[in-house]
This record gives sequence, structure tokens and C-alpha cells, in this order.
Amino acid sequence: MTNQPVSDEHIMLDEGQPYIQAESSLKVHNATTFRFNKEDHTLGNLLRHQLLRDPVVHFAGYSCPHPSEPYFLLRIQTDGSKTPQVALQHASEALLQEVQRVEGQFDSEVAERQKELRERALSGGGGGGGGAMDTGN
Repeated sequence: MTNQPVSDEHIMLDEGQPYIQAESSLKVHNATTFRFNKEDHTLGNLLRHQLLRDPVVHFAGYSCPHPSEPYFLLRIQTDGSKTPQVALQHASEALLQEVQRVEGQFDSEVAERQKELRERALSGGGGGGGGAMDTGN
């Protein structure tokens, strides 16, 4: 018997466990704390950064209460022109667009580099990278 956790325990939602839970603040207007289950700093920091780009967001911060607990808390406060839920939705959509843009650039650069390598190989220029440096003379 071992104390080692099950491998997918920190990434797979338990049966019936919601991915996101929201709790509106009773003390602060237009503020909500979201709990993201089975997520960590990676998503928390991305969302916080994207939320802070929105001029209606007064505050966005996240915390991971304990390293062995796979969730983070994200608190959002807006000026009231849109709810924290809508601000979160807009930030999520903007992040998805950014990821798609970066993925497109990456794929384009990889295709360009592969084309260059094929052209070099066909012209007899080598280009394997492990040999003598080509000075172009």
C-alpha cells in the first residue's frame, strides 16, 4: 500500500463535481468569487491578466489556497456596467481567440521552416544543422 495519489485525481472532476462554482459577495457590490475545480496557477494567472485588460473590471485576483488541493479561487469586481460573470465570459472568449491566433502563427512558422528545409535538401544544401557552418561563399 502506498500514499501515492491516483494519477488523474488532480485533473479529472469527481462525479457530480462542477467545474466552476460562483459565490456572490454580500458585502461588496458587483463582486463574485469563482472556484475553479481541478485547475491551478496556469489558468488562474491567465484569467486574472485578461480580466485586468477590461476597463470595467476594478479588481481581479486569484489564489491557490493549498498546493495539494487542485483548485483556485478567482475574485472579480466590476464597476456594475457588466456582471463579474459576464466579465469572466468575455475574458475566457478573448483568451481562446488569443490561443487560436498564437496556434495559427506557430503552425504557419512551422510550415515555413519545413518548406525551407525541403528546399535546402532538394538543392543539395544540407541544412541538417550538425555539420560545418555554411558561410555562403
